[in-house]
Amino acid sequence: MESLGPELTPTEVARKYAISSGLLYTWRHQILGGPMTRLARSTPSFAQVELRPEPPRLEAPEPKPQQPIAPPDPAVPVRPEGLIEIVLSDGVTLRVDGGVNQHALRRVLDAMAGR
Repeated sequence: MESLGPELTPTEVARKYAISSGLLYTWRHQILGGPMTRLARSTPSFAQVELRPEPPRLEAPEPKPQQPIAPPDPAVPVRPEGLIEIVLSDGVTLRVDGGVNQHALRRVLDAMAGR
């Protein structure tokens, strides 16, 4: 019955109760016993608004003490423990950490050397 009133559209009622609008229209059709007709809704209008000036303050608000802002810590690069840097003869630099798999590193070095 809520979907037949002027407050909400059928789609809004369907959303409100988490049902499909098609199901709602089917129920409306069964209740009314015929094809749906468009319901007349009231014409939208603007709400009346009245603006008033803000009353003057009698006392100034107490200033809040400001917290000193600490300067950000300088960015310190994080270096993994056991970092190894290998500079190859052609200028290519290869960096690996202590957790590198030795067989994988050997394959990479062989590939770089053209083996």
